[in-house]
Amino acid sequence: MLADKDRIFTNIYGFHDKSLKGAMARGHWDGTKAIIAQGRDAIIQQVKDSGLRGRGGAGFPTGLKWSFMPKQSDGRPSYLVVNADESEPGTCKDREILRNDPHTLVEGCLIAGCAMGANTGYIYVRGEFIREREALQLAIDEAYEAGFLGKNNKLGWDFDLYVHHGAGAYICGEETALLESLEGKKGQPRLKPPFPANMGLYGCPTTVNNVESIAVVPTILRRGPAWFAGFGKPNNVGTKLFCVSGHVNKPATFEEAMSVPFSELIEKHCGGIRGGKDNLLAVIPGGSSVPLVPAEQIWDAAMDFDTLRALRSGLGTAAVIVLDKSTDVVKAITRISYFYKHESCGQCTPCREGTGWMWRVLTRMSEGRAQKKEIDMLLEVAGQVEGHTICALGDAAAWPVQGLIRHFRHEIEKKIDAYAANPHPDPIRIAAE
Repeated sequence: MLADKDRIFTNIYGFHDKSLKGAMARGHWDGTKAIIAQGRDAIIQQVKDSGLRGRGGAGFPTGLKWSFMPKQSDGRPSYLVVNADESEPGTCKDREILRNDPHTLVEGCLIAGCAMGANTGYIYVRGEFIREREALQLAIDEAYEAGFLGKNNKLGWDFDLYVHHGAGAYICGEETALLESLEGKKGQPRLKPPFPANMGLYGCPTTVNNVESIAVVPTILRRGPAWFAGFGKPNNVGTKLFCVSGHVNKPATFEEAMSVPFSELIEKHCGGIRGGKDNLLAVIPGGSSVPLVPAEQIWDAAMDFDTLRALRSGLGTAAVIVLDKSTDVVKAITRISYFYKHESCGQCTPCREGTGWMWRVLTRMSEGRAQKKEIDMLLEVAGQVEGHTICALGDAAAWPVQGLIRHFRHEIEKKIDAYAANPHPDPIRIAAE
């Protein structure tokens, strides 16, 4: 279990003072000037050495991403954009940082801006986050007042930081759709290339990072990359915020070492599975977009990127959704499927048409009004949506369906058999006829 002295987020529950004074008392903003004085290359190298991988879902190495920014300016400004759009169902970690420990993010933005040669940063906050935005804005105002931000600030890197409130669209969590929205346009993903590091916000070099990815950087640089790399398994290192919801006795958001076994996560932090370990049916380990994993495969699994990929799922945002045996798993995935149909921006045909089609078929299956041969047809269509869209929303819509069929085909067949044995009239269909 992670020791308190190794926690980066020391106020994740809001028990302490979240103001600048309180944050500094807990060790934030300590030696920031010396860190910035090391220069771009040294900061990026240390972030690479720490093994930090993006905490927003994809797990791309953060230091490597920063290194893509141009070293020499061609006259265009560079931008840092922080993705605080946290719209993945089940995910509630970044909002705790914004609400209770915002100075970790503000300090991280300044250091990240220096590392990528950016003098301006934007934090794109999800539309529904009202109190979170207020807490963040207050922290930024305090940093300006203290002379930590702005032109000719006392820390040695000119940096202006702005908060932008989104309009509440899941698609704006995709980095290029976020940039489109930030520019005042419709939130639709851009074709890549060109990549944001070359052609991002306002056509200028831009790096888009998750809140947690940026917020952990100051502590990593203060305590040394070797300290951070000492947690977890190779290629899956550091500490991570996990948010566990669903059928556990105590749903919670907490910081833990990467690669912690799922069983330890549940037993030590969440008071165990509702109804006991034997009542566990399945787990969605990384937010609603990743395939579920049945109980017998997940219980002893290490919670990290590579282990969960080997189980044909993913760590994603580490939003762990626990399903016990009272769950109608077909209905649960149908509900998730409806979310992706609703949030599709409609730009790509496979996603625009496929998400609605998959939801309609799953709706019939959840009621038993389907044929068994349609299960393979649904799997085939999910495969045609996956990987054939500009952004990953197509994948996010397809993966839960694939996971359901892979592990719980028998549940769909059971519903079809039950309906065939006792068909009951469909009032909507009768009315339509």
